[in-house]
Amino acid sequence: MAHNQRNIIDRTWDFFCSLKLTIITLLLLAITSIIGTVLQQNASPEEYIREYGQSNYELFVKLQFTDMYHSWWFVGILALFSANLICCSIKNFPRAWKFVTSPALIAGEGTLKNSVNRAEFSSKEEPQQLAQRLAGTLEKAFTKPTLTEDDGKLHLFAQKGIYSRFGAYITHLSILVIMLGAIMGTVWGYKAYVNIAEGTSTAQVWPRGSQTPMDLGFEVRCDDFTVTYYDGTQRPKDYTSDLVVIDNGQEVIKKTIEVNDPLTYKGITFYQSSYGPAGNASFKVQVKVRESGEVLNLRVVQGQNTPLPGGYAFAVTDYAPNYDRFGPAAQLRVNTPNGQQGAPFIVLQQFPQFDEKRAGIFSFTLAGYDEPPMYTGLSVAKDPGVWVVWVGCFMMVFGSCGAFFFSHRRIWICLDEQNGKTRVRVAASAHRNQPAFSMAFDEMKKDLAQTIENKA
Repeated sequence: MAHNQRNIIDRTWDFFCSLKLTIITLLLLAITSIIGTVLQQNASPEEYIREYGQSNYELFVKLQFTDMYHSWWFVGILALFSANLICCSIKNFPRAWKFVTSPALIAGEGTLKNSVNRAEFSSKEEPQQLAQRLAGTLEKAFTKPTLTEDDGKLHLFAQKGIYSRFGAYITHLSILVIMLGAIMGTVWGYKAYVNIAEGTSTAQVWPRGSQTPMDLGFEVRCDDFTVTYYDGTQRPKDYTSDLVVIDNGQEVIKKTIEVNDPLTYKGITFYQSSYGPAGNASFKVQVKVRESGEVLNLRVVQGQNTPLPGGYAFAVTDYAPNYDRFGPAAQLRVNTPNGQQGAPFIVLQQFPQFDEKRAGIFSFTLAGYDEPPMYTGLSVAKDPGVWVVWVGCFMMVFGSCGAFFFSHRRIWICLDEQNGKTRVRVAASAHRNQPAFSMAFDEMKKDLAQTIENKA
């Protein structure tokens, strides 16, 4: 029973340490990430139904495709990948740690005979003296070696780049740190929006996909909103908002934000995302009663019916700051006493007599208008895990550089007596980028040979 239990544990451990599991989880993450990229996340049900139909929307909801990155199965894949990464690191880390804490100071016969990078010399010089001179050469050409005596033989050992063996583990750890930061942002962060009219403030925002507002803990006021257009068009060129943060009744931050230049306070970032009218425009309209010649100067609000003599009424239904390059214009309609709406017509501010040619009981002149106040639409984001993600990214760059651009290089030199002479055997290895190390070793062999020959 104990043997079976041990086998189950071993099989479970091998499963979590397997390379197949790594490949499978990476493929699943890639495929699901494509789904999350193609299918818009956290949109309204109406948008999904309009785009994909009712049946597909219901399927997306069941599969949690509409909020994929918070779904149980996506979090499960991340957890499985993390467990695989941790188990693989635990399995292989002791070997790397042994290289650091207990380096092999003495090369075995197999290493000295079979190493790809090896050399052999002989000298009449005493082993002790020759070892000291070779140590000096090795220190200049490579690094300071360690001298060891064992079984009548002298051994020199030098190594460089030993901590590059930890590069892969730092990279593994960085992935886990990035995932931790993402989880922190998911659990304790949020994405929301808010519309603030000019001259007003708010202390609440509305999270995406929720109808319940969330308190900020401070107020944000919009003092002014400005939008500029491309010449001759109504296409926005740029728009900015003058925001003020009020905390405990005091103004703590003032900043003009625009697209890609947000405002951040207490970990909450406000991005410029949209704008629009916060009310209706008002107009100065001069009305002339054709029959009596009476002139009425009225101030009206867009969309509201204004009474006229004889039971008639009129309303401004639309306007344009520059109508077909004729300047400001307003669209009006006149209602009869029995409530019937007349056909819409246009009056131009720069052409006061323009409406005189239209037949009717009244003629209208646009004397002026006031633009409606604007609101600024802000995207609001709080992500307490963003600094953790940045730390993880830095660790990933650091670990990747250590793993791919540096290598652990080792050199062994063994000196012993053979046939009345001192035999010098050299072996070297690098755990990465062997061709480049072989070229460096060839140069080192020349330095060692020259050291030996000079004394001779």
